[in-house]
Amino acid sequence: MSAPVKKVPIHLQSSQNRLLIKSGRIVNDDGISENDVFIEDGIIKEIGKNLIIPGGTRTIDARGLFLLPGGIDPHTHLDFEFMGTVSADDFYQGTKAAIAGGTTMIIDFVIPKKGESLIDAYHSYRQKADDKVCCDYGLHSAITSWDHKVKNEMEILCSKYGINSFKMFMAYSFRLDDSELYSAFEYIRKLGAIALVHAENGAIIEKNTERLLEKGITGPEGHELSRPEEIEAEAVNRACVIAKQVACPLYIVHVMSKSAAQALVIARDRGSQVYGETLVAALATDGSHYKHKCFHHAAGYVLSPPLRPDPTTPQFLMNYLKQ
Repeated sequence: MSAPVKKVPIHLQSSQNRLLIKSGRIVNDDGISENDVFIEDGIIKEIGKNLIIPGGTRTIDARGLFLLPGGIDPHTHLDFEFMGTVSADDFYQGTKAAIAGGTTMIIDFVIPKKGESLIDAYHSYRQKADDKVCCDYGLHSAITSWDHKVKNEMEILCSKYGINSFKMFMAYSFRLDDSELYSAFEYIRKLGAIALVHAENGAIIEKNTERLLEKGITGPEGHELSRPEEIEAEAVNRACVIAKQVACPLYIVHVMSKSAAQALVIARDRGSQVYGETLVAALATDGSHYKHKCFHHAAGYVLSPPLRPDPTTPQFLMNYLKQ
């Protein structure tokens, strides 16, 4: 015989799903206030003082502590295959770390392999992520080529699968040229989506790389030399100009330099609907590490666009974030 099911009194049935956070300093976009927060079944039900709550509610004393909404990281690359490597964190390890740090949602990138359709790439990423993620997640889709098939698949991704942000590259072998960017932006505007752009002048980077290799510069110090600040700023300006022609909202990923940030602000002042993101690395350190004598130390700071050698860049970018 099976053991009888123990009935839980009605007033205690959901007590394990009730939480009261007391006396925390609640941070919102309009200010900071000290209040209690009552949560039931994962939903904030009340905020205030001296709340009347059901018995059996678990309580956390947050006196003297800040209480912030969960963060959203809109730019991650988990379980990502790129240039013969795979990113260190898969969707389990990456989102586990996110939760530990207070980030409760990520948005990763579907980047199709050569010859792979956008739809197949989308399903491949879902298969990688669905059984591993520890938090909410969404997906952007990268556009690495341009033709009628890509347009048709973008419409399917948008209407059927809820993808409403598409990333283009102005660098690397899979970059789009200006004409293709114009067409892609125009179609993204028609879909009611938003365009994301990795903004660096790929053609100039390739020529600079050739020149540096001829000089025998092959270490991490050559990375920033191949793609200096003006290369980023020029591409940011060009992307903003193209997007404005077709009234497409534009999001510039990883703004890493003073002049790139200024180019974005100038575009906004001219009426363009443009946004920019930066990285914690750009706010916390600079490109001086590329000259470190230890290869592994210097290589650990390599990213694109690179950290800038100007030591005042982090504070400059932080000031723009404050605005």
